Amino acid sequence: MSAQDAPLARPAPPERPAPPARSGAATAIGWILTIGLNVVAPILTYNTLVDDHGWSEFGALLLSSVWPVLDSAISVAWRRKLDEFAVVTLVFIVITAVVSLVGAHSARSLLIKDSAVTGMFGLLCLGTLAAARPLMFYFGRKFATDGTPESTAWWNGLWQYEGFRSTMRRMTLVWGVAYVLEALVRIALAYSLDTKTMVTLSPVMIYGVLGALGVWTALYGKRSQAEGGRRAAAAAEATAATPAP
Repeated sequence: MSAQDAPLARPAPPERPAPPARSGAATAIGWILTIGLNVVAPILTYNTLVDDHGWSEFGALLLSSVWPVLDSAISVAWRRKLDEFAVVTLVFIVITAVVSLVGAHSARSLLIKDSAVTGMFGLLCLGTLAAARPLMFYFGRKFATDGTPESTAWWNGLWQYEGFRSTMRRMTLVWGVAYVLEALVRIALAYSLDTKTMVTLSPVMIYGVLGALGVWTALYGKRSQAEGGRRAAAAAEATAATPAP
């Protein structure tokens, strides 16, 4: 058999591109700003105003929401656009403020309203499963990239891979179901336990669920990435061994 008659191997399918080199300084600054301005600063501001200065819950909540707004402004100045993570944060600031004004203002009702907000976040996650891209895609991009155009383009480009799409949708489903269940359990406990106990238990549940979901997301993401790499390697070997027509 001549070289011309030998079967030609099919070209291997393109592999997932590796992430671009990340700036350690940019990544660290992004994490510090995100966590500091969206989590730490609002909590400290709220607690200080209510406990030390006698502010109302609504007034303290309204002022503490300035910090996430500042984070969004920095994001716009840095990336030249308002990303989806910032939009979701701002929406929930508005929702929380509105919910806090509705109905009674007893300690128990405030606990129930707080549970309703996390439940709405769960419903938002589930609702985005019907959208072009689920919510965890945008949250993942916020924390998996350093915000540069190169890393953002890399993350956006991963959407073409079926395994990546399935991973993002499954993560969104798990987060949505978990937060809906967490909200229902906290509402039930608010009616069955005394207020003092719930004031202590409620934040433990909030951050406990968040921590558990964060650990699961990291482990599941690594496992899915490893499985995707194995499938790509197997497909490349099979394609290389198949003669071209």
